[in-house]
Amino acid sequence: MLTLKEMILPLIAVVLIVGPIALIFSGKISAKNAKTKMLAQISIFAGVFAVMMIFQMHQFTVLAEDGAAVDPSKSMGFLSAALAVAASSLGAAWAVAKAAPAALGAISENPDNFGKAIIFVALGEGIAIYGLLISILILNNL
Repeated sequence: MLTLKEMILPLIAVVLIVGPIALIFSGKISAKNAKTKMLAQISIFAGVFAVMMIFQMHQFTVLAEDGAAVDPSKSMGFLSAALAVAASSLGAAWAVAKAAPAALGAISENPDNFGKAIIFVALGEGIAIYGLLISILILNNL
């Protein structure tokens, strides 16, 4: 059973993170610096999430027959594999979002540029594949 402290602290963290975002969308904060503030809030959320996951790692248990606890190093291995895939996928999405419109513009002006333009999109997608390979290597060592 969760204690009151274990229920209230994550709720306070979520309110502190979501509160300024709500102010941005309500119009009480100008749109001039809204993008910077939004990125700062997302970074704060990711940091709070990572800290909470690391400090709560000892409480994760496996529902096994003998009820043995999970080795903390194994839990960190699973977390690192998930972070490798997540971060590389976000990086690939960002790279493709920047490269694909430019590639389409270059192709529309001159169809002979297809081979040159598709390379930049493929390089962006390669980042996600590298993250997946790293996570597979991490999971093989657990």
